[in-house]
Amino acid sequence: MNINLTILGQAISFAIFVWFCMKYVWPPLIGAINDRQQKIADGLNAAERAKADLATAQSQVQQELTAAKAQAAQLIDQANRRAAQLVEEARTQAQAEGERIRQQARESIDQEIGQARESLRQQVAALAVSGAEKILKTQIDSAAHAAMLTDLATEL
Repeated sequence: MNINLTILGQAISFAIFVWFCMKYVWPPLIGAINDRQQKIADGLNAAERAKADLATAQSQVQQELTAAKAQAAQLIDQANRRAAQLVEEARTQAQAEGERIRQQARESIDQEIGQARESLRQQVAALAVSGAEKILKTQIDSAAHAAMLTDLATEL
């Protein structure tokens, strides 16, 4: 066998093998590689979009959180003002009720004082009448008269 003929046969076989690979093997491999590259590119684009969406969502969350805090502060302020108003109304009502009770107590005391005075007048009048009766029944004696007045004064 001749070495040149062997090399020529191997070269022809290699050329056929290369042509066969380029015709039937490389296109599916290149297609799979291109598909994979496209999927990777799409995944990277989706990751970039997700990162941008995340940043947008975080800014919206921050804005809504700030708005919620402001609204909560406003509600707390309104509640505090309403509580202060209720306390003030209760205080005013309590003062009015206390004043009304004091006025009733004053009126009741004045009424009792008037009744006591009237009762005392009646008792003094009765004692005066009784003393006058005793004075008139007895003789007019200055010593007896002085003793009766002393007794009358002790009764009063």
